[in-house]
Amino acid sequence: QVKLVESGGGSVQDGGSLRLSCAASAATFTGYTMGWFRQITGKERERVASISALNDNIWYTDSVKGRFTILRDNAKNIVYLKMDNLKPEDTGMYYCAADRDRNRLAIGYALHWGQGTQVTVSS
Repeated sequence: QVKLVESGGGSVQDGGSLRLSCAASAATFTGYTMGWFRQITGKERERVASISALNDNIWYTDSVKGRFTILRDNAKNIVYLKMDNLKPEDTGMYYCAADRDRNRLAIGYALHWGQGTQVTVSS
């Protein structure tokens, strides 16, 4: 069974940092594009960052470029989202997603999702 488990969320001050982790079952990780999405209250879920199976395609939404970094460790089946210079508008529930079809993941219809981890940034 495909399983994604996020961790690393929490509460920080404006300008702080967090690192989210998503641990994936081996059947999930190999050959899958991995992504981080977030759900902000009152807004649609949006893709924050994604990384292809072989690390050859990395994408960020404009609002996080230069502040967030997505990394994957294929040996450990973990994908990370390092978030620096966090802002209050980054507050939301962050979800890890996986799909062999990176285009399907890109539009938010990934086949596999984690349960989410809350990020709260206070001013």
